[in-house]
Amino acid sequence: MARRKTIKPMTHRTPYLRCLIALLSWTLILSLSAGCQLFRKSDMTRGTPEGLYKKGYSDYQNGRYKKAIQSFERLRDEHPLSELAILAKLGIGDAHYSDKSYAEAEAAYGDFIYLHPTNENIPYVMYQIGMCHYEQILSIDRDQTETRRAAKEFEKLLVRFPDSKFSLMAEKMLRECRIRLAEHEFYVGEFYFKQKNYPSALLRFEAIAREYAGLGLDYKTSVYIEETKKLMELEEAKKKNPEKK
Repeated sequence: MARRKTIKPMTHRTPYLRCLIALLSWTLILSLSAGCQLFRKSDMTRGTPEGLYKKGYSDYQNGRYKKAIQSFERLRDEHPLSELAILAKLGIGDAHYSDKSYAEAEAAYGDFIYLHPTNENIPYVMYQIGMCHYEQILSIDRDQTETRRAAKEFEKLLVRFPDSKFSLMAEKMLRECRIRLAEHEFYVGEFYFKQKNYPSALLRFEAIAREYAGLGLDYKTSVYIEETKKLMELEEAKKKNPEKK
């Protein structure tokens, strides 16, 4: 079976196909036919697995993601038994991801996991699914559904492949997701505080202290908890002893 090493990308937003396939594809191709010159000019004019893969890879490298997808899909469909077809399937997901078509990328990665559940690239694919959600995270004053979905995918990777290099990356991304969720909770809590809805504010602040400790909000949250409780006591005292007019 073709082997494909994993190479850590420069940043979590770097298009991965450039760094993951550049060296690996050539290693794979050479292993298929040691000492043979596979990329003849004629390969580019007919639909050989090698020619289709090279064209898709070239288009990806030059930012022509839709054309890259077409070549990779053709390779996948016309040559399903070729060892290059596996790289092509990964290429489809990566090209969609680089083209910011995250729903399509997630679907392609999901199909890969379904069809190749024991493939050595599964940790990478799981990480990419998490990144598909991470790239769609909104600002802290907006809905954080994508943040939660990203965190869930990174957690799944950490549980299943704790020793993977991609799990190290996922751990970092999971922390970023948790920070974002904590900041969102603090934003909502502060909003309730300013509106003098102290019980709702206290619920948010206490949830942060309980669920998101050690993420940089501990001190600020503790101050708000203390102040909120004081204000709640004052309000309760006013209710029991209303001021005389």
